[in-house]
Amino acid sequence: MIGRYSYLQVALVLFGVIFCLVYPLAIVWPAGWAWHEGAPYSSHYYMMIVGVYATLGVFLIRAAANPAENRSLIAFVVWSSLVHGAIMAVQSLQNPEHIGHMLGDVPALLLVAVVLGVLMPKKAT
Repeated sequence: MIGRYSYLQVALVLFGVIFCLVYPLAIVWPAGWAWHEGAPYSSHYYMMIVGVYATLGVFLIRAAANPAENRSLIAFVVWSSLVHGAIMAVQSLQNPEHIGHMLGDVPALLLVAVVLGVLMPKKAT
């Protein structure tokens, strides 16, 4: 039977891979993953986000080997995903041309936060 710790390891690898795929996601579904017109590389801002998320993705994959030793990284991903998703949700609702994000990156970030938050190892007492 697979335990909570194993589910966390799988989630870390899965989310890490998805974070590494932000660029292709913007190509396949720009209405849900890109915040600008044109190709992903046409926005300096978007390429910065791609770089940050790809780096974070690699570290999530590495953290899967020992999640208990990477609690601070997992906590950062949980809280930053909540904040990022909330800001994007408000911006999407304020600007109808970006409403597609309510079905794309907004729920994706909230899912990351909830899953990792629930599965995150508790501090040893």
